[in-house]
Amino acid sequence: QVQLVESGGGLVQPGGSLRLSCAASGSIFSQFVMGWYRQAPGGQRDMVATINWTGGTDYADSVKGRFTISKDNAKKSVALQMNSLKPEDTAVYYCYYNSRTGRAWGQGTQVTVSS
Repeated sequence: QVQLVESGGGLVQPGGSLRLSCAASGSIFSQFVMGWYRQAPGGQRDMVATINWTGGTDYADSVKGRFTISKDNAKKSVALQMNSLKPEDTAVYYCYYNSRTGRAWGQGTQVTVSS
C-alpha cells in the first residue's frame, strides 16, 4: 500500500511563500491522481490542487494564480508552491493519492499565515 509523508509547513507572514512536499512510498500505479487538501480549524477538508499522471491540474478558485502543483514521477513526489499567502490560507494541509489500486492520505502539515 502507498504511504505519504508531507513536509515544508510552517509560519509565514502574509505575502510570503512556502513550498510543501509529499513523498510517496510503496507501489505507485501508472495512472493516478495526487493532490493537496486543507482543513482550517472548525472547517471542512477542501481540495486545493490536484495533478494526474498526464500532468493535468485542477485548482480551487481561491488559490488560482498563487499556488502551483507539480510532480516528479521518478522521485514519487508531489509539491505545492504557495505564493502571495493570505491569513485565510492557514490550515492543516494533507497530501492525497488515488488510483485503481488504492488511495491514501498523509498525516498533515500545519501552515500558518500571520503577522
